[in-house]
Amino acid sequence: MNFSDLFQQTSGLCLFSPNGKYLANCVQYRLIVRDVRTLQILHLYTCLDAVQHIQWSPDSQFILCGMYKRGLTQVWSIEQPEWTCKIDEGSAGLESVCWSPDSRHILTFASFQLRITVWSLINKSVSYIKYPKQGKRMLDFTRDGCYMALAERRDCKDYISVFSCKQWQLMKHFETDTKDLAGLEWAPNGRALAVWDSILDYKLLLYSLDGRCLSTYSAYEWALGIKSVSWSPSSQFLAVGSFDEKARLLNHLTWKVIIDFPHPPLLEGKAVVYKEIEKKLPHLQGEVDPPGGAVFTGSSHYEVISERPAQVPVIKADPEKANPKIGVSLAVFSPDSKYLVTRNDNMPCALWIWDIRQLAQVAILLQAAPVKHVEWDPCQSRLAFCTGTNKVYMWSPAGALSVDVPVEASFLVQSLRWHPEGAAVLLVGRENMCMCFIDRDKNR
Repeated sequence: MNFSDLFQQTSGLCLFSPNGKYLANCVQYRLIVRDVRTLQILHLYTCLDAVQHIQWSPDSQFILCGMYKRGLTQVWSIEQPEWTCKIDEGSAGLESVCWSPDSRHILTFASFQLRITVWSLINKSVSYIKYPKQGKRMLDFTRDGCYMALAERRDCKDYISVFSCKQWQLMKHFETDTKDLAGLEWAPNGRALAVWDSILDYKLLLYSLDGRCLSTYSAYEWALGIKSVSWSPSSQFLAVGSFDEKARLLNHLTWKVIIDFPHPPLLEGKAVVYKEIEKKLPHLQGEVDPPGGAVFTGSSHYEVISERPAQVPVIKADPEKANPKIGVSLAVFSPDSKYLVTRNDNMPCALWIWDIRQLAQVAILLQAAPVKHVEWDPCQSRLAFCTGTNKVYMWSPAGALSVDVPVEASFLVQSLRWHPEGAAVLLVGRENMCMCFIDRDKNR
Protein backbone atom coordinates (compact mmCIF):
# COMPACT_ATOMS: atom_id res chain seq x y z
CA MET A 1 0.00 0.00 0.00
CA ASN A 2 1.10 3.55 -0.76
CA PHE A 3 -0.40 6.61 0.91
CA SER A 4 -0.66 10.14 -0.47
CA ASP A 5 -0.24 13.39 1.41
CA LEU A 6 -3.20 14.92 3.20
CA PHE A 7 -5.58 17.16 1.26
CA GLN A 8 -8.10 19.53 2.79
CA GLN A 9 -11.83 18.81 2.48
CA THR A 10 -15.06 19.92 4.16
CA SER A 11 -17.87 17.80 5.64
CA GLY A 12 -16.66 14.61 4.01
CA LEU A 13 -17.65 15.82 0.53
CA CYS A 14 -15.27 13.61 -1.47
CA LEU A 15 -16.30 11.41 -4.41
CA PHE A 16 -14.71 9.36 -7.17
CA SER A 17 -16.28 9.82 -10.59
CA PRO A 18 -18.15 6.72 -11.86
CA ASN A 19 -15.57 6.19 -14.61
CA GLY A 20 -12.76 6.27 -12.02
CA LYS A 21 -10.78 9.06 -13.69
CA TYR A 22 -11.52 11.94 -11.33
CA LEU A 23 -11.73 12.74 -7.64
CA ALA A 24 -13.91 15.64 -6.53
CA ASN A 25 -13.94 17.30 -3.13
CA CYS A 26 -15.23 20.51 -1.62
CA VAL A 27 -13.49 23.04 0.61
CA GLN A 28 -16.19 25.44 1.83
CA TYR A 29 -17.50 27.07 -1.38
CA ARG A 30 -14.80 25.70 -3.71
CA LEU A 31 -15.14 22.53 -5.77
CA ILE A 32 -11.85 20.83 -6.66
CA VAL A 33 -11.52 18.12 -9.33
CA ARG A 34 -8.30 16.07 -9.36
CA ASP A 35 -6.79 13.41 -11.57
CA VAL A 36 -7.00 10.13 -9.67
CA ARG A 37 -3.56 8.86 -10.70
CA THR A 38 -1.50 11.98 -10.05
CA LEU A 39 -3.87 13.85 -7.67
CA GLN A 40 -3.07 17.02 -9.59
CA ILE A 41 -5.82 19.64 -9.73
CA LEU A 42 -7.58 19.64 -13.11
CA HIS A 43 -10.41 22.08 -12.39
CA LEU A 44 -11.25 24.54 -9.63
CA TYR A 45 -14.81 25.85 -9.49
CA THR A 46 -16.16 28.59 -7.22
CA CYS A 47 -19.72 28.16 -5.95
CA LEU A 48 -22.07 30.87 -4.69
CA ASP A 49 -22.11 29.56 -1.12
CA ALA A 50 -20.83 26.75 1.10
CA VAL A 51 -21.65 23.36 -0.43
CA GLN A 52 -23.64 20.72 1.49
CA HIS A 53 -23.88 18.04 -1.21
CA ILE A 54 -22.03 16.92 -4.34
CA GLN A 55 -22.85 14.19 -6.87
CA TRP A 56 -21.30 13.07 -10.15
CA SER A 57 -23.50 12.46 -13.16
CA PRO A 58 -23.56 8.75 -14.11
CA ASP A 59 -21.54 9.49 -17.27
CA SER A 60 -18.91 11.45 -15.27
CA GLN A 61 -19.24 14.53 -17.52
CA PHE A 62 -20.97 16.77 -14.97
CA ILE A 63 -20.98 17.33 -11.24
CA LEU A 64 -23.64 19.10 -9.21
CA CYS A 65 -23.26 21.03 -5.96
CA GLY A 66 -26.23 21.46 -3.64
CA MET A 67 -26.37 24.56 -1.44
CA TYR A 68 -29.43 23.75 0.63
CA LYS A 69 -29.33 26.85 2.83
CA ARG A 70 -29.64 29.06 -0.24
CA GLY A 71 -32.01 26.76 -2.14
CA LEU A 72 -29.49 26.60 -4.99
CA THR A 73 -27.94 23.92 -7.16
CA GLN A 74 -24.97 24.59 -9.42
CA VAL A 75 -23.86 22.21 -12.17
CA TRP A 76 -20.35 22.14 -13.63
CA SER A 77 -19.01 20.50 -16.79
CA ILE A 78 -15.73 18.61 -16.81
CA GLU A 79 -15.22 18.74 -20.58
CA GLN A 80 -16.36 22.37 -20.93
CA PRO A 81 -15.31 24.24 -17.76
CA GLU A 82 -16.74 27.52 -19.06
CA TRP A 83 -20.26 26.02 -19.21
CA THR A 84 -22.33 26.72 -16.11
CA CYS A 85 -25.82 26.01 -14.82
CA LYS A 86 -27.69 27.35 -11.80
CA ILE A 87 -31.01 26.02 -10.47
CA ASP A 88 -32.87 28.16 -7.94
CA GLU A 89 -35.83 26.67 -6.07
CA GLY A 90 -36.66 30.08 -4.59
CA SER A 91 -39.18 30.23 -1.76
CA ALA A 92 -39.96 26.50 -2.11
CA GLY A 93 -36.59 25.69 -0.53
CA LEU A 94 -34.31 22.77 -1.26
CA GLU A 95 -34.15 19.56 0.78
CA SER A 96 -32.05 17.42 -1.57
CA VAL A 97 -30.99 17.03 -5.19
CA CYS A 98 -29.90 14.12 -7.40
CA TRP A 99 -29.15 13.11 -11.00
CA SER A 100 -31.38 11.03 -13.21
CA PRO A 101 -29.74 7.96 -14.82
CA ASP A 102 -29.44 9.65 -18.23
CA SER A 103 -27.13 12.38 -16.80
CA ARG A 104 -29.19 15.06 -18.53
CA HIS A 105 -31.93 15.65 -15.96
CA ILE A 106 -31.71 16.83 -12.36
CA LEU A 107 -34.30 16.18 -9.65
CA THR A 108 -34.69 18.75 -6.86
CA PHE A 109 -36.79 18.12 -3.75
CA ALA A 110 -38.60 21.13 -2.31
CA SER A 111 -39.14 21.66 1.41
CA PHE A 112 -42.21 20.40 3.30
CA GLN A 113 -42.89 17.58 0.77
CA LEU A 114 -44.26 20.15 -1.69
CA ARG A 115 -42.94 18.70 -4.94
CA ILE A 116 -40.11 17.22 -6.97
CA THR A 117 -38.94 19.28 -9.93
CA VAL A 118 -37.33 17.59 -12.93
CA TRP A 119 -34.99 19.98 -14.75
CA SER A 120 -33.73 19.18 -18.24
CA LEU A 121 -30.21 20.24 -19.21
CA ILE A 122 -31.02 19.59 -22.88
CA ASN A 123 -34.01 21.82 -23.63
CA LYS A 124 -34.44 23.59 -20.23
CA SER A 125 -37.91 22.09 -19.79
CA VAL A 126 -39.34 21.67 -16.28
CA SER A 127 -41.68 18.97 -14.93
CA TYR A 128 -43.29 18.69 -11.50
CA ILE A 129 -44.19 15.67 -9.37
CA LYS A 130 -46.49 16.33 -6.40
CA TYR A 131 -46.84 14.72 -2.98
CA PRO A 132 -43.39 13.07 -2.60
CA LYS A 133 -42.73 11.50 0.76
CA GLN A 134 -39.70 12.78 2.64
CA GLY A 135 -36.93 10.40 3.63
CA LYS A 136 -33.60 9.00 2.53
CA ARG A 137 -34.88 5.96 0.65
CA MET A 138 -38.16 7.18 -0.81
CA LEU A 139 -36.92 7.22 -4.41
CA ASP A 140 -35.00 4.64 -6.43
CA PHE A 141 -34.06 4.03 -10.06
CA THR A 142 -33.75 0.67 -11.77
CA ARG A 143 -30.18 -0.29 -12.66
CA ASP A 144 -30.90 0.07 -16.40
CA GLY A 145 -32.13 3.63 -15.80
CA CYS A 146 -35.52 3.03 -17.41
CA TYR A 147 -37.82 3.47 -14.42
CA MET A 148 -38.09 5.44 -11.20
CA ALA A 149 -40.14 4.40 -8.16
CA LEU A 150 -41.29 7.18 -5.85
CA ALA A 151 -43.06 6.94 -2.48
CA GLU A 152 -45.94 9.40 -2.05
CA ARG A 153 -48.21 10.41 0.81
CA ARG A 154 -51.77 11.46 0.03
CA ASP A 155 -54.79 11.64 2.34
CA CYS A 156 -52.83 9.91 5.11
CA LYS A 157 -52.12 6.90 2.86
CA ASP A 158 -48.94 5.63 1.20
CA TYR A 159 -48.69 5.27 -2.56
CA ILE A 160 -45.99 4.38 -5.07
CA SER A 161 -45.68 5.93 -8.50
CA VAL A 162 -43.56 4.34 -11.22
CA PHE A 163 -42.28 6.77 -13.86
CA SER A 164 -40.58 6.23 -17.19
CA CYS A 165 -37.27 8.11 -17.12
CA LYS A 166 -37.30 8.77 -20.86
CA GLN A 167 -40.37 11.01 -21.04
CA TRP A 168 -41.04 11.33 -17.27
CA GLN A 169 -44.49 9.85 -17.78
CA LEU A 170 -46.43 8.10 -15.04
CA MET A 171 -46.52 4.37 -15.83
CA LYS A 172 -48.18 2.98 -12.72
CA HIS A 173 -49.69 4.36 -9.51
CA PHE A 174 -50.82 2.11 -6.66
CA GLU A 175 -51.51 2.15 -2.93
CA THR A 176 -49.27 0.16 -0.60
CA ASP A 177 -50.36 -1.85 2.40
CA THR A 178 -48.23 0.15 4.85
CA LYS A 179 -49.06 2.43 7.76
CA ASP A 180 -46.01 4.65 7.35
CA LEU A 181 -43.75 3.58 4.47
CA ALA A 182 -40.10 3.86 5.51
CA GLY A 183 -38.23 3.01 2.30
CA LEU A 184 -38.13 1.24 -1.05
CA GLU A 185 -35.47 -0.33 -3.26
CA TRP A 186 -35.47 -2.01 -6.67
CA ALA A 187 -33.88 -5.41 -7.10
CA PRO A 188 -30.73 -5.08 -9.27
CA ASN A 189 -32.50 -6.91 -12.13
CA GLY A 190 -35.49 -4.55 -11.87
CA ARG A 191 -38.05 -7.35 -11.52
CA ALA A 192 -39.14 -6.64 -7.94
CA LEU A 193 -39.51 -3.62 -5.70
CA ALA A 194 -38.96 -4.07 -1.97
CA VAL A 195 -41.06 -1.80 0.27
CA TRP A 196 -40.94 -1.77 4.05
CA ASP A 197 -42.94 -0.13 6.84
CA SER A 198 -41.73 2.01 9.74
CA ILE A 199 -39.96 0.48 12.72
CA LEU A 200 -43.27 0.38 14.62
CA ASP A 201 -44.76 -2.26 12.32
CA TYR A 202 -42.72 -5.19 10.95
CA LYS A 203 -43.87 -5.50 7.35
CA LEU A 204 -41.96 -6.11 4.11
CA LEU A 205 -43.75 -6.10 0.75
CA LEU A 206 -42.51 -7.13 -2.69
CA TYR A 207 -44.13 -5.53 -5.75
CA SER A 208 -43.73 -6.19 -9.44
CA LEU A 209 -43.14 -3.46 -12.01
CA ASP A 210 -46.87 -3.33 -12.82
CA GLY A 211 -47.88 -2.87 -9.17
CA ARG A 212 -48.86 -6.44 -8.27
CA CYS A 213 -48.01 -7.49 -4.70
CA LEU A 214 -45.76 -10.54 -5.08
CA SER A 215 -45.39 -11.29 -1.37
CA THR A 216 -45.78 -9.92 2.14
CA TYR A 217 -43.49 -10.87 5.00
CA SER A 218 -43.63 -10.18 8.73
CA ALA A 219 -41.32 -11.92 11.20
CA TYR A 220 -43.13 -10.87 14.38
CA GLU A 221 -45.59 -8.34 15.85
CA TRP A 222 -45.79 -5.88 18.75
CA ALA A 223 -42.10 -5.01 18.75
CA LEU A 224 -39.73 -2.73 16.86
CA GLY A 225 -39.34 -4.10 13.34
CA ILE A 226 -37.14 -3.60 10.28
CA LYS A 227 -33.90 -1.65 10.61
CA SER A 228 -32.08 -2.34 7.31
CA VAL A 229 -32.83 -3.86 3.89
CA SER A 230 -30.32 -4.85 1.22
CA TRP A 231 -30.47 -6.75 -2.09
CA SER A 232 -27.70 -9.06 -3.23
CA PRO A 233 -26.12 -7.93 -6.54
CA SER A 234 -27.41 -11.15 -8.14
CA SER A 235 -31.02 -10.29 -7.07
CA GLN A 236 -31.33 -13.80 -5.62
CA PHE A 237 -31.38 -12.76 -1.96
CA LEU A 238 -32.84 -9.99 0.16
CA ALA A 239 -31.26 -9.37 3.57
CA VAL A 240 -33.48 -7.85 6.25
CA GLY A 241 -31.91 -6.61 9.48
CA SER A 242 -34.24 -6.30 12.46
CA PHE A 243 -34.37 -4.91 15.99
CA ASP A 244 -34.44 -8.49 17.37
CA GLU A 245 -30.69 -8.73 16.55
CA LYS A 246 -31.18 -11.06 13.56
CA ALA A 247 -30.54 -10.72 9.83
CA ARG A 248 -33.00 -12.73 7.76
CA LEU A 249 -32.32 -13.94 4.24
CA LEU A 250 -35.23 -14.16 1.77
CA ASN A 251 -34.94 -15.97 -1.57
CA HIS A 252 -36.26 -14.58 -4.87
CA LEU A 253 -38.26 -17.66 -5.87
CA THR A 254 -40.73 -18.02 -3.01
CA TRP A 255 -39.88 -14.84 -1.04
CA LYS A 256 -39.60 -17.01 2.07
CA VAL A 257 -36.89 -16.88 4.72
CA ILE A 258 -34.23 -19.49 4.04
CA ILE A 259 -32.16 -18.70 7.13
CA ASP A 260 -31.79 -16.13 9.87
CA PHE A 261 -28.39 -15.07 11.13
CA PRO A 262 -28.31 -14.42 14.91
CA HIS A 263 -25.79 -12.22 16.72
CA PRO A 264 -25.28 -13.87 20.12
CA PRO A 265 -22.91 -12.47 22.79
CA LEU A 266 -21.25 -15.89 23.14
CA LEU A 267 -19.92 -17.31 19.88
CA GLU A 268 -19.72 -21.03 19.24
CA GLY A 269 -18.92 -22.85 16.01
CA LYS A 270 -16.06 -22.85 13.52
CA ALA A 271 -16.09 -19.20 12.48
CA VAL A 272 -12.68 -17.52 12.65
CA VAL A 273 -12.53 -14.90 15.43
CA TYR A 274 -10.15 -12.01 14.71
CA LYS A 275 -9.46 -9.78 17.72
CA GLU A 276 -7.62 -6.49 17.38
CA ILE A 277 -4.76 -6.18 19.84
CA GLU A 278 -3.46 -2.65 20.33
CA LYS A 279 0.13 -1.83 21.19
CA LYS A 280 0.16 1.36 23.20
CA LEU A 281 2.93 3.88 22.59
CA PRO A 282 5.33 4.15 25.55
CA HIS A 283 5.12 7.39 27.53
CA LEU A 284 8.12 9.54 28.24
CA GLN A 285 8.67 10.65 31.81
CA GLY A 286 6.09 13.27 32.74
CA GLU A 287 4.15 12.85 29.47
CA VAL A 288 0.36 12.70 29.58
CA ASP A 289 -2.26 11.83 26.98
CA PRO A 290 -3.62 14.78 24.98
CA PRO A 291 -7.33 15.65 25.03
CA GLY A 292 -9.15 13.01 23.01
CA GLY A 293 -6.46 10.42 23.68
CA ALA A 294 -7.56 8.24 20.73
CA VAL A 295 -5.28 10.33 18.50
CA PHE A 296 -2.10 8.44 19.45
CA THR A 297 -3.31 4.85 19.44
CA GLY A 298 -0.06 3.16 18.45
CA SER A 299 0.00 0.13 16.16
CA SER A 300 -2.29 -2.88 16.27
CA HIS A 301 -2.60 -6.38 14.85
CA TYR A 302 -5.10 -9.21 14.76
CA GLU A 303 -4.95 -12.36 16.83
CA VAL A 304 -7.05 -15.42 16.03
CA ILE A 305 -9.01 -16.49 19.12
CA SER A 306 -9.46 -20.25 19.23
CA GLU A 307 -11.18 -20.54 22.62
CA ARG A 308 -14.91 -21.29 22.60
CA PRO A 309 -17.24 -19.80 23.48
CA ALA A 310 -15.76 -16.48 22.36
CA GLN A 311 -17.05 -13.38 24.10
CA VAL A 312 -18.47 -10.53 21.99
CA PRO A 313 -18.54 -7.14 23.81
CA VAL A 314 -22.10 -5.90 24.31
CA ILE A 315 -23.38 -2.44 25.17
CA LYS A 316 -26.69 -2.27 27.00
CA ALA A 317 -29.25 -0.21 25.10
CA ASP A 318 -31.21 2.51 26.89
CA PRO A 319 -34.93 1.72 26.38
CA GLU A 320 -35.90 5.24 27.47
CA LYS A 321 -34.26 6.85 24.44
CA ALA A 322 -35.66 7.01 20.91
CA ASN A 323 -34.09 4.74 18.28
CA PRO A 324 -32.28 2.50 20.77
CA LYS A 325 -28.81 1.25 19.83
CA ILE A 326 -29.86 -2.32 19.21
CA GLY A 327 -30.53 -4.44 16.15
CA VAL A 328 -28.92 -5.06 12.77
CA SER A 329 -28.51 -1.66 11.09
CA LEU A 330 -25.92 -2.83 8.56
CA ALA A 331 -26.33 -5.74 6.13
CA VAL A 332 -24.37 -5.45 2.87
CA PHE A 333 -23.51 -8.09 0.28
CA SER A 334 -20.14 -8.43 -1.43
CA PRO A 335 -20.15 -7.57 -5.17
CA ASP A 336 -20.09 -11.29 -6.12
CA SER A 337 -22.97 -12.06 -3.69
CA LYS A 338 -20.80 -14.65 -1.91
CA TYR A 339 -20.54 -12.87 1.42
CA LEU A 340 -22.67 -10.72 3.70
CA VAL A 341 -21.35 -8.36 6.37
CA THR A 342 -23.58 -7.32 9.27
CA ARG A 343 -23.29 -5.15 12.37
CA ASN A 344 -25.48 -5.33 15.44
CA ASP A 345 -25.78 -1.88 17.01
CA ASN A 346 -25.46 -3.05 20.61
CA MET A 347 -22.22 -4.79 19.57
CA PRO A 348 -20.63 -1.76 17.85
CA CYS A 349 -17.08 -3.17 17.89
CA ALA A 350 -17.97 -6.39 16.04
CA LEU A 351 -18.37 -7.12 12.33
CA TRP A 352 -19.96 -10.42 11.34
CA ILE A 353 -19.06 -12.09 8.00
CA TRP A 354 -21.42 -14.72 6.56
CA ASP A 355 -20.81 -17.11 3.65
CA ILE A 356 -23.96 -17.13 1.50
CA ARG A 357 -22.96 -20.32 -0.34
CA GLN A 358 -22.65 -22.26 2.94
CA LEU A 359 -25.31 -20.22 4.77
CA ALA A 360 -22.95 -20.05 7.72
CA GLN A 361 -20.75 -17.58 9.56
CA VAL A 362 -17.12 -17.60 8.41
CA ALA A 363 -15.58 -14.82 10.50
CA ILE A 364 -16.12 -12.15 13.12
CA LEU A 365 -13.85 -9.17 13.65
CA LEU A 366 -13.66 -7.76 17.18
CA GLN A 367 -12.29 -4.22 17.10
CA ALA A 368 -10.85 -2.13 19.92
CA ALA A 369 -13.17 0.77 18.97
CA PRO A 370 -16.68 0.99 17.46
CA VAL A 371 -16.82 0.49 13.69
CA LYS A 372 -17.57 3.78 11.90
CA HIS A 373 -17.82 2.87 8.23
CA VAL A 374 -17.80 -0.33 6.14
CA GLU A 375 -17.51 -0.75 2.37
CA TRP A 376 -16.87 -3.67 0.01
CA ASP A 377 -14.32 -3.53 -2.79
CA PRO A 378 -16.52 -3.15 -5.93
CA CYS A 379 -14.46 -5.76 -7.81
CA GLN A 380 -13.89 -8.60 -5.34
CA SER A 381 -14.70 -10.03 -1.92
CA ARG A 382 -12.56 -7.61 0.06
CA LEU A 383 -13.90 -5.49 2.87
CA ALA A 384 -12.45 -2.18 4.09
CA PHE A 385 -13.57 -0.43 7.26
CA CYS A 386 -12.50 2.14 9.84
CA THR A 387 -13.09 2.87 13.52
CA GLY A 388 -12.32 6.58 13.85
CA THR A 389 -8.61 5.96 14.56
CA ASN A 390 -5.46 6.44 12.49
CA LYS A 391 -5.85 2.96 10.95
CA VAL A 392 -7.61 1.30 8.05
CA TYR A 393 -8.69 -2.34 8.27
CA MET A 394 -9.33 -4.95 5.59
CA TRP A 395 -10.79 -8.44 5.49
CA SER A 396 -10.84 -11.03 2.71
CA PRO A 397 -11.28 -14.82 2.73
CA ALA A 398 -7.48 -14.99 3.04
CA GLY A 399 -7.41 -13.13 6.37
CA ALA A 400 -7.60 -9.76 8.14
CA LEU A 401 -5.23 -6.81 8.15
CA SER A 402 -4.67 -3.65 10.19
CA VAL A 403 -2.64 -0.83 8.62
CA ASP A 404 -1.48 2.43 10.21
CA VAL A 405 -2.00 5.48 8.01
CA PRO A 406 1.50 7.05 7.86
CA VAL A 407 0.44 10.70 7.92
CA GLU A 408 -0.11 13.25 10.69
CA ALA A 409 -1.10 11.69 13.97
CA SER A 410 -4.17 13.94 14.16
CA PHE A 411 -5.67 12.34 11.03
CA LEU A 412 -8.43 9.99 12.17
CA VAL A 413 -10.29 7.99 9.50
CA GLN A 414 -14.04 8.65 9.81
CA SER A 415 -15.19 7.09 6.53
CA LEU A 416 -13.77 5.61 3.32
CA ARG A 417 -14.67 5.13 -0.34
CA TRP A 418 -13.40 2.52 -2.79
CA HIS A 419 -12.21 3.48 -6.25
CA PRO A 420 -14.65 2.02 -8.86
CA GLU A 421 -11.91 -0.35 -10.09
CA GLY A 422 -10.68 -1.31 -6.61
CA ALA A 423 -7.30 0.31 -7.27
CA ALA A 424 -7.39 2.65 -4.27
CA VAL A 425 -9.29 3.61 -1.14
CA LEU A 426 -10.05 7.21 -0.24
CA LEU A 427 -9.69 7.76 3.51
CA VAL A 428 -11.75 10.66 4.84
CA GLY A 429 -11.09 12.42 8.14
CA ARG A 430 -12.86 15.37 9.75
CA GLU A 431 -11.07 18.06 7.76
CA ASN A 432 -8.63 16.14 5.54
CA MET A 433 -8.51 13.21 3.15
CA CYS A 434 -5.82 10.77 2.07
CA MET A 435 -5.55 8.31 -0.81
CA CYS A 436 -4.43 4.74 -0.20
CA PHE A 437 -3.17 3.10 -3.42
CA ILE A 438 -3.26 -0.69 -3.54
CA ASP A 439 -0.92 -2.87 -5.62
CA ARG A 440 -3.50 -5.13 -7.23
CA ASP A 441 -0.97 -7.52 -8.79
CA LYS A 442 0.64 -8.25 -5.44
CA ASN A 443 -2.76 -8.54 -3.80
CA ARG A 444 -3.80 -11.26 -6.22
